Amino acid sequence: MVPVEQREVRFYDDELIAIRSNDGHIYVAIGQMCDALGIDRASQVRRIRNDEILAAGYQGSVNLTYPDGGTQASGVLRVDLIPLWLTGLRIKAVSEEVRPKLKRFKQEAAKILWEAFQDGRLTADSSFDELLQTDSEAVQAYKMALAVVKLARNQVLLEARLDRHEKDLVQYGERLEQVEATLGSNERQVTPDQASQISQAVKAVALALGKKTKRNEFGACYGELYRRYGITSYKALPAHQFEDALTFLTEWHQGITTDVPF
Repeated sequence: MVPVEQREVRFYDDELIAIRSNDGHIYVAIGQMCDALGIDRASQVRRIRNDEILAAGYQGSVNLTYPDGGTQASGVLRVDLIPLWLTGLRIKAVSEEVRPKLKRFKQEAAKILWEAFQDGRLTADSSFDELLQTDSEAVQAYKMALAVVKLARNQVLLEARLDRHEKDLVQYGERLEQVEATLGSNERQVTPDQASQISQAVKAVALALGKKTKRNEFGACYGELYRRYGITSYKALPAHQFEDALTFLTEWHQGITTDVPF
């Protein structure tokens, strides 16, 4: 996994690193969250690895750039799994003074970290939320900018879905045309089984005719079939002419002999 974008998000009194990976998902540095809650990193990583669902969204040794400018291999957890991980934390696992923070993490952390990439919001300060309740020109401009970002994002997603649907429809249409061409085209040839029936019918006619003429009539009978239908092989007979050819050979056979038709 390779980070393609990294952001530092201020969650009240704590700085948290979030990244967008090349797989399109958003991940959070789990070590920072453990430090903020005052819990042991190693034990939490073991718990995550031992949980089938959490382990599927965990990546270890991802290179992150920290505020001091240093790069360090860190473990990250997919942001949508943060609430599940936090739900598994016992209240007694954190100190009493940290418990209000744990509650905030459970309620807001995943949302704020996700919004850092979707809306550009990099803080969860309550004071900022209060400022957004005012009606100043700056607040109006901010809310309008967020609305434009959300509108643009929805437009991008909509166009992507429509593009996928359009491609699917084109592919479906092409496949349908191929099927229709195969099933309905006058150029489609008889199946191997139908070709065998035609061949047996020609042979029956040739044998019956040969009994009368005392000659080998196979070539003549095949030749008549080819001339009548404009083909060079009984296997090349168009499928839509199969019934007509079989009727022609049956009547020809009946005109030669009183034997049971083939």
